[in-house]
Amino acid sequence: MNIMKIYVLIAAYNESGKIGQLVSQIGKLDGVSKIIVVDDGSVDSTREDAKKAGAFVIKHKKNKGKGAALRTGFDYIKKQDCDAVITLDGDGQHRYDEITNFISEYIKGHADIVLGSRMFTRLLRSLPATDRQAGGQVRARKEGMPFVRYGTNRFTSFITSMLCRCKITDSQSGFRLIATDVLKKIKLSTSKFEIESEMLIKAARKGFKIKEIPISTVYLADSTKKSKINPFVDTLRFFRFVFKNLS
Repeated sequence: MNIMKIYVLIAAYNESGKIGQLVSQIGKLDGVSKIIVVDDGSVDSTREDAKKAGAFVIKHKKNKGKGAALRTGFDYIKKQDCDAVITLDGDGQHRYDEITNFISEYIKGHADIVLGSRMFTRLLRSLPATDRQAGGQVRARKEGMPFVRYGTNRFTSFITSMLCRCKITDSQSGFRLIATDVLKKIKLSTSKFEIESEMLIKAARKGFKIKEIPISTVYLADSTKKSKINPFVDTLRFFRFVFKNLS
């Protein structure tokens, strides 16, 4: 029986305070063969911290954007003996221990992309029971995801669902597993956060299967204030991609 090789890819920009611990924690999980960090032009010790913790690090001399960093990582992975790659953010907003849930779902063989969704009510286990009852889903979402980001995510997910011809509840989620075969058969072109939707749309149009699983998201006070996502600008980039490539 062949053992699947699953890589983890993290696009990081100025995450020296978090990346080392994150890499160390992921390295202890069963099923992870290799951790790759693409340092997207950081001016702190992100590269050194990640490498010291055991990651294979690729360095951009200048900051190019999350999409460009992921594409650099994907180009490397496509040349490796790797079955699939799991992407997650380097700022601590994804629970690293949920990586095993993606691997378990992929092993079942029912999907080529396993997408982590923050939009499922059962993710809200930490909230009081009264907030998880009828109508609590919307209130709870607002407790974690900033309102503007929640609204733009719902809207872009709706458009992405139509273009994919399947239900997508969290198109902007960066926590996902992608089979290497998907990466080899689609051509990604965007350099910013719109790459999340681009990947889903192009994969679906190639006939690849997408499945969502629930994930938790930790919105830390400092990371929320310094979020690298601009909901308005990134939504405009999303529509520019749609009109330019899919019209």
